[in-house]
Amino acid sequence: MARSRTAEPPTTTRTRPEDEYLGVGSSLGYGLQHVLTMYGGIIAPPLIIGGVAGVTPQEQGLLIAACLFVGGLATILQSWGIKFFGSQLPLVQGTSFASVATMTAIAQGEGGIQAVFGAVIASAVLGFLITPFFASIVRFFPPVVTGVVITAIGLTLFPVAARWAMGGNAQSPEYGSVGNLGLAGLTLLIILLLSKVGSAVISRLSILLGLVLGTVAAVLLGKADFSQVLEGNIFAFPEPLAFGPPVFEVAAILSMFIVVLVILTETTADIIAVGEIVDTKVDKKRIGDGLRADMAASAIAPLFNGFTQSAFAQNVGLVAITGVKSRFVVTAGGFILVVLGLLPVLGRVVAAVPPPVLGGAGIVLFGSVAAFGIRTLAKVDYKNGFNLIIVATSIGFGMLPIAVPEIYANFPGWFETIFHSGISSAAVMAVLLNLLFNEFHAGNPPRGTGSVFANAPVRAVRYESLEHLQDHLQEGDTVKNGKLMDCDGNEVPVITSAGEIVDTRICRGREDTPGSPGGHASH
Repeated sequence: MARSRTAEPPTTTRTRPEDEYLGVGSSLGYGLQHVLTMYGGIIAPPLIIGGVAGVTPQEQGLLIAACLFVGGLATILQSWGIKFFGSQLPLVQGTSFASVATMTAIAQGEGGIQAVFGAVIASAVLGFLITPFFASIVRFFPPVVTGVVITAIGLTLFPVAARWAMGGNAQSPEYGSVGNLGLAGLTLLIILLLSKVGSAVISRLSILLGLVLGTVAAVLLGKADFSQVLEGNIFAFPEPLAFGPPVFEVAAILSMFIVVLVILTETTADIIAVGEIVDTKVDKKRIGDGLRADMAASAIAPLFNGFTQSAFAQNVGLVAITGVKSRFVVTAGGFILVVLGLLPVLGRVVAAVPPPVLGGAGIVLFGSVAAFGIRTLAKVDYKNGFNLIIVATSIGFGMLPIAVPEIYANFPGWFETIFHSGISSAAVMAVLLNLLFNEFHAGNPPRGTGSVFANAPVRAVRYESLEHLQDHLQEGDTVKNGKLMDCDGNEVPVITSAGEIVDTRICRGREDTPGSPGGHASH
């Protein structure tokens, strides 16, 4: 007789949120939304660098097409991923704006744009070789660091949204006009209203629909011009080494290598940030795979007349606000970028979207990144005061070059290259301060003493508000010995309007009284 066997439940493997497949149609729709979000950012570097290098209008178009084509391939590699290459996260790749200043300086030298291509290739190869080091620093990115970096990413992008909303071109007489700002505001309003509708599909596509409807409004107002869309080639494949062979100059390579260090730092931060948003595991291996994809794409890009590649922070915001976590959506966006690179006519259509429309969408996108950073910082323990110092100093340090872009103009070039970026400034400071206060404990004062930050209460109740205390209670609050205690057992101090802490029994005769929002306590 056969022995009976107890049935065992089938083994199930937890599907990662980013591995969800939404189908071809939805993936292409959401992917197009990603492309529209980053299109202005990906075409700006070739426009700037080509202008400085003195290329012809036809060559300028070639540079733009090349950046779209290479950015699409890099995006597919990063999001789809192959062994050792690609983080397999919804990260859009494109020409890094962090390298524009250095590349324009190189382009003005004797080697011209060929020296730019040579410097990008050599520095990317060096960056590829040191990716294991950057992949090993993930343990130094606890929530206090990642929260700072994510917040800084959102905040540092706001000037981009502001310039878009004003019109994009500072030399235009319409720059900052009521009409441009009104169009940005209208686009923002459309996105907010579409986000509120009952349909989940419409809500998720609110950014794309807002861009489309905002562009329609711009056409009706005479602020969008599609008349030149059909001028030029319909199809054009990026010609390899169209500007000649790359030129390798030592000084140019060294300056670009500093930029590569910044790109590696920012990409590491973006990988961690999108991992937080998607709620998926990001370990050393995954960061290493993502950085290798970054550097490999950057090294190959100049062969097709492209430049350094990195993750686009604004698209991290799109993932946050739409809630679409599928990496295959971004892969679809990569294929769209490749097509745009092969079909300049489609690229001209997207390029016709007015900057104020992009600015209206940017307010929501970039603000959502900062909001996710703040949510991450809410998980941080501030009791000892050290983390408060880290957050305060790092965000402040990161905002310096945003508030005053020329603040480091008199510093050495390598220093200005690294710290001119608010993201890398905040990231470097947060990592160093976390090491100083949380990793190296020697010299730290006893817990809760020795620092004005440590002694500053995170929460307090105003003395004048005691008569309406129930309006200020939070989940888990209790009253013990006449004093208000939070859910962690810490006393919530009572302060005067001048900020002084007073010794006041707020609930005489009532002990161990539970409190909750909307609850009641006698006074």
